Amino acid sequence: MITQGETYIIGEIGQNHNGSVDIAKLIVDLVCRPVREDVFGLDLKPINAVKLTKRDLNEELSASQMQRIYDTPNSFGRTYGEHRAFLELSDEEHAEVYHYAKAKGLDFVETLCATGCLSLLKLFTPDYLKVASRDLTNLPLLAAMAETKIPVILSTGMAGRQELDAALAVITRYHDDIAILHCVSEYPTRPDNLNLNTILYLKEHYGQYRIGFSDHTIGISAPVVAVGMGAEIIEKHITIDRRMKGTDQAGSLGPDGVYRMVRDIRIAEKWLGTKDLYIERSVEGSRKKLERSIATRRDMKAGETVRAEDLHLLSPGDGYKWGQLDEVVGKTLTVDVPMNEIIYPSFLK
Repeated sequence: MITQGETYIIGEIGQNHNGSVDIAKLIVDLVCRPVREDVFGLDLKPINAVKLTKRDLNEELSASQMQRIYDTPNSFGRTYGEHRAFLELSDEEHAEVYHYAKAKGLDFVETLCATGCLSLLKLFTPDYLKVASRDLTNLPLLAAMAETKIPVILSTGMAGRQELDAALAVITRYHDDIAILHCVSEYPTRPDNLNLNTILYLKEHYGQYRIGFSDHTIGISAPVVAVGMGAEIIEKHITIDRRMKGTDQAGSLGPDGVYRMVRDIRIAEKWLGTKDLYIERSVEGSRKKLERSIATRRDMKAGETVRAEDLHLLSPGDGYKWGQLDEVVGKTLTVDVPMNEIIYPSFLK
């Protein structure tokens, strides 16, 4: 489940299983791999959850669209309806993947695209239910999902504030365990259209909910930037091979991309630290070595009184700083100090 201070990363399998439970399980195996940062020897937490999508073809498309000839390189059937039917896993197959993921220590998120899909909840209870961007205005579906009291994640890929507020009004009649993901339903999303500042807007105006980012860009930079902007949840499409047949494969992350995204997000969590300004302990050595201290401009003898014109600044930084000039000027040297040497407290009286 989502915990404070840790980014909740969802690997979206979606339809990238190509109708195969075995491929879905291979993708689960992919996201379970240990993640390590080699320079500092850090063992990092892998992805938190995987997500499948369930459709009910009786509530999916108009009859004419289901019968439409679908002749593309990514087609799994002669018509679009046959294509969609090929890609659907049964309730029992979703349950099989659910149990496989849970046995691997992963959470499980399920996108339900119709009220008829709630039948799979008789077999298992996902950790979260996901509302796809296209269904944010499907208020009957939202009500049916919210009534289960399972926590809900919303994507805003096709929504403005009015649509989001209407969706929240329906769900909060039942519970308020809700997360909102900034999303742009453009595949892939053009850089000029991503508008990650929406994350800041959502945190300001919907701060009572968890705010995250569902990413459809190419690469791994956008999720890392989103984490830096305060996103608590990251969702990204994943696959075992981006060259596989299927409309989502090329825009997903393959094994190496998943590994690098998770690594960089986990390191970014460490980068963020605390909201403060202070001298980090780890830089003390560098500070002493590189900062400057008050030093002599000329050879000086014991008994001399130190004047400002006798001084300048040199490294290392383990002596007096220029802000402590009044602790040095006017004092008497107790030892000889050669030119271009640091003046230390024990040298003065």
